[in-house]
Amino acid sequence: MKKSPHFHLSLLHPRYWLTWFGAGFLYLLVCLPYPIIYHLGRCIGRLSMYFLRRRVNITFRNLELCFPEISLTERQKIVKKNFESLGIGLLESGMAWFWPDWRVKHWSRLIGLECIEKVQKNRQGILLIGVHFLTLEFAARILGLHKQAIGVYRPHNNKVINWIQIYGRTRSNKGLIDRNHIKTMILCLKKGEILWYLPDHDYGPRSSVFVQFFAVEQAATTRGTHLLLSKGSINCVPYHLVRLPGAKGYRMVISHALNNFPLQDETETATSMNKVIENIIQKAPEQYMWQHRRFKTRPKGEESLY
Repeated sequence: MKKSPHFHLSLLHPRYWLTWFGAGFLYLLVCLPYPIIYHLGRCIGRLSMYFLRRRVNITFRNLELCFPEISLTERQKIVKKNFESLGIGLLESGMAWFWPDWRVKHWSRLIGLECIEKVQKNRQGILLIGVHFLTLEFAARILGLHKQAIGVYRPHNNKVINWIQIYGRTRSNKGLIDRNHIKTMILCLKKGEILWYLPDHDYGPRSSVFVQFFAVEQAATTRGTHLLLSKGSINCVPYHLVRLPGAKGYRMVISHALNNFPLQDETETATSMNKVIENIIQKAPEQYMWQHRRFKTRPKGEESLY
């Protein structure tokens, strides 16, 4: 498990100077007053639509597949808001990594912490169920100031970005586990730890079963939920962080543990988890990471949806 990162002189190699410059510029941007950060992020997001046409098309297609009942005009509005949210989310990563604790607390409100504390009294592990909202980085920082947890992450290929990522994510949390280290996750849960868990993306055919997700009947859904929950008395506790409109800050809500979560087989567990995920996404669909090709993996013989 990765805790605080170790700095090596190799990170100062000239090949990383541009990365350090970008990180320094991001640091300066998030020193601005939050309302300016909020509106600047919206502008960055709208501008990015002209350069990320492929991601715009993927976002539109995902919304079309998941919400076929929505009109073309409404779908276009959501796409625009989604990219505004993407721009803000970029700056929120800097906020999560570099803001002092007092500033994080000032702009956020946490509701439902007692739902975690109730489970912890029984010394049972907690799968903290979230989704890939664009507020994800900031969510981890907020909760970590109240209850430290362990994150699951994918190491970045750029060593400087990876160092900054680990530094930022462990400022208020216990550590990080590589997403491929399932045994380490299970061990932590058996010790009664809180584990951040995001089971909403497409992780490929070998790690998935096909069940319904919104209006898509055959969506590749991770087997990991069933694997982790089948290893003992582990509780699923959903949470979500919503960015409030008009630069008014953030509201994080932690829900009660999911009682009697079905574990008969992988398909039943995945189906039930997708319902939980859908409910979370509906809280703020314009803030979800629709830019990801959620339905890239198809059952054998079926054509691509993109």
